[in-house]
Amino acid sequence: MEDRFEVSILLDFYGTLLTDKQIDIMNMYFNEDLSLGEIAEINETSRQAIHDSIKRCYKQLKNHEDKLKLKEKYLNKKTEKENLMKELSKVESIDNDLLEYIDKKLELIINI
Repeated sequence: MEDRFEVSILLDFYGTLLTDKQIDIMNMYFNEDLSLGEIAEINETSRQAIHDSIKRCYKQLKNHEDKLKLKEKYLNKKTEKENLMKELSKVESIDNDLLEYIDKKLELIINI
């Protein structure tokens, strides 16, 4: 399975496509760092059921990303923004206030 950070990002993009219970379980495991046993106790179920649910949810999230590529597109836009900001910072006639303004505006565009 992917690392926790990767799954957290996928949850940010596709979490709303999961049920409320699935979101809770995934958040407890990946964002709150609770163990399978702790999550099972909270949900009054078995560790195995939680493990299976996490695997199934991860598969769903991965499947959504494979089809829609929202995370990939976002990361590409972020890289392009960073490259543009590096290039702009080399221009001597642009002051820091303008660079900060452009940076904030580009961030808004990326997060639309």
